[in-house]
Amino acid sequence: MKISIINGPNLNLLGKREPEKYGNTSFDDYYKSLKDIYPGINFEYFQSNVEGEIINEIQNKGFTYDGIILNAGGYTHTSVAIADAIASVKVPVIEVHITNIGAREDFRRVSLIAPNCAGSIAGFGMDSYRLAIEAILYRQIK
Repeated sequence: MKISIINGPNLNLLGKREPEKYGNTSFDDYYKSLKDIYPGINFEYFQSNVEGEIINEIQNKGFTYDGIILNAGGYTHTSVAIADAIASVKVPVIEVHITNIGAREDFRRVSLIAPNCAGSIAGFGMDSYRLAIEAILYRQIK
């Protein structure tokens, strides 16, 4: 099984950025723990602060992988282009957020990508990624 994890803008700063919201763990450290928990899954991780690079990555993985976990960061609320890229691929895309976007600022409560995703997971800290993996695994046996 192959799962691509794609993180958007500012998520390269996890562990440093607003730890009261996002925690003290870097994504690299959390990613290592995911690979330990799921040794049978071939993970690939990509992070970019650039919208077009995220679109390219969705398109590159969206026809050959078993699932994509996408934390589009701020692009969640602004990018029709990322939403269109998700709609264009065959694999399930799970939208992930570390914080509960429904309990944040008004502009963060609207996800332009959610309608094209297989599902959304938010508010469980970094564990949101693990829950998304479980969702992809479940979809494989349904």
